[in-house]
Amino acid sequence: MPGAPTPSAPARGRPRSEAVEQAIIEGVIQLLEQGVPLTELSIERIARTAGVGKATIYRRWSGKEALFVDVVASIEEPDPADLPGTSMRDDLVRLLEHMRRRGLSMRTSALLHNVLAQMKTLPRLWDAYQELVVDPRRRATHDVVRRGVADGELPAGTDVEFAADLFTGPMLLRTVMRTDAPLAEDLAERIVDTVLVGLRAGH
Repeated sequence: MPGAPTPSAPARGRPRSEAVEQAIIEGVIQLLEQGVPLTELSIERIARTAGVGKATIYRRWSGKEALFVDVVASIEEPDPADLPGTSMRDDLVRLLEHMRRRGLSMRTSALLHNVLAQMKTLPRLWDAYQELVVDPRRRATHDVVRRGVADGELPAGTDVEFAADLFTGPMLLRTVMRTDAPLAEDLAERIVDTVLVGLRAGH
């Protein structure tokens, strides 16, 4: 009738959607904590544990690989939501501090350690993890170093990829290769400041 308000379409309930996604992720974690290997986690079993239909999972993830990547990301130390942006040094310290904290999580979370070990034996899953999690982290570091060169914090002509490896390499060594090495609270700052001295002195 004229003048009557037009009923609005029901808004998609984001909180409800997030709650469903969290229930699915927690369902996978529950199965993993029970000792179920990744290779035995079917969509049917995950849906049954989470109390949802298979279609609900497929609407949110293209397949098990994408779902498992999100599960691992939920267990890991979360990526920095944003970077200070005040200087290249500050942003690099923030990125390396995330790596340090992730290394601590790896040492204290048997579940995370176990899941990552299993992922390395599953090429499709490991490739998906590299593409969706590791590569964006590498690009973020490259972007910060590239901006540092543009802003004059590093000499012009600095090899961005090589410089980024110099920053992240020592932290990766201590968190991945030398799992008994100390991870002091000031480690990120010490690495960044030491590498900066070398890069600036080399030009």
